[in-house]
Amino acid sequence: MQIEVVFDLICPWCYLGTRRLRRALRARPDILADITWRPFLLNPDIPSGGLPRQEFLTRKFGGEERARRLHATISELGRAEGVPFRFERILRMPSSLDAHRLVRFAAREGLAQTMVDSLFHAYFAEGADLGHTDTLVRLAMRIGLEATSVHRFLDSGAEADAVHAENLRAHRLGINGVPCFVIAGRHAIAGAQEPEVLERLIDVALVED
Repeated sequence: MQIEVVFDLICPWCYLGTRRLRRALRARPDILADITWRPFLLNPDIPSGGLPRQEFLTRKFGGEERARRLHATISELGRAEGVPFRFERILRMPSSLDAHRLVRFAAREGLAQTMVDSLFHAYFAEGADLGHTDTLVRLAMRIGLEATSVHRFLDSGAEADAVHAENLRAHRLGINGVPCFVIAGRHAIAGAQEPEVLERLIDVALVED
């Protein structure tokens, strides 16, 4: 079954949602899922060097207090999924463009899902700057990719146009928030849904196939 995950690597709900999708699929060993990772840029105007986190939170939430309350809620939900959110470690809000490019590079080696997991964990648990090339190369090496090839790829700007095109496609399809899960090319649901909800959608897609 084809499952498209439209997501951004700097979105905590996406991290949570992808974990819940994984849980739903573990409960359905009868389903052989082919997951395609579709990039979405929540903050397309962030400069390539990123922004100081404090500045970003002030712009987005009007201050840190509202963000802190939201992060506390997300952290509690994360614990139930084994997701260790450590928002206090995040010092910069990065552009996610290069990280999405790296996922596409890893996909060539059949390692897209492993790369996504590594990037999510590095950002939300370790506070890694996903906008920094050296950081991305280090994370790629963790999953067995060759450093020189990754560095050359990131420096080349390859796949940037493809990421922007995917982002535009998502908006044209009416996807304005992530995560969004598209099952069998026809059934879409947005948000970090509970596994049971995703299972029901999978069942609907199976009946209609």
